[in-house]
Amino acid sequence: MNMEISRRSFLKGAGAGVAATTLGAFGFGEAEAAFVEGLRPYKLAGTTETRNTCPYCSVACGVIIYSKGDISQGTAEAIHLEGDVDHPTNRGTLCPKGAALLDFIKAETRLMNPKVRRPGSNAFEEISWDEAIEGIARHMKDDRDANLIERNMDGVPVNRWTTTGFLAASATTNETAFLTYKAVRSAGMVAFDNQARV
Repeated sequence: MNMEISRRSFLKGAGAGVAATTLGAFGFGEAEAAFVEGLRPYKLAGTTETRNTCPYCSVACGVIIYSKGDISQGTAEAIHLEGDVDHPTNRGTLCPKGAALLDFIKAETRLMNPKVRRPGSNAFEEISWDEAIEGIARHMKDDRDANLIERNMDGVPVNRWTTTGFLAASATTNETAFLTYKAVRSAGMVAFDNQARV
């Protein structure tokens, strides 16, 4: 495609570009942002602000979730979500998946309670949180008791638990990660990895 442009048209376009850039540099580009920021308090009036961590990846971006309703009664509904400007990881920015987190929260397919598939069954059944935690603890204890290697072939104490692994979450603080590491290693687990590498 051959497009001819006159010198006069080129200079007009360049002049308009310089003028627009100059206005932006003088701060006139902030006018729209200021107008939108002025509307924000009305949209979020009467909401409860909750800080949380985005669950998608290992970056662990901070998010602020605004909800209406009573959180203590379980009737709160998330109505708005944005990046946390005070969070040191993302400083208010979110990737496209994080920005769409509200859809994740309201998804019909989101699991709200633990489920278990019993041996011999072909379907999952819903159980309570207490039953899930008790079941996990019981399976881990039974497996550790049956498979813990206390000493190696030379008789040196090693306390290795090689039949169970642990996958840690990376969206945590350094202190939480350290405590998780200490708990897993003190139980004797050898297979220990982090979600950030998976």
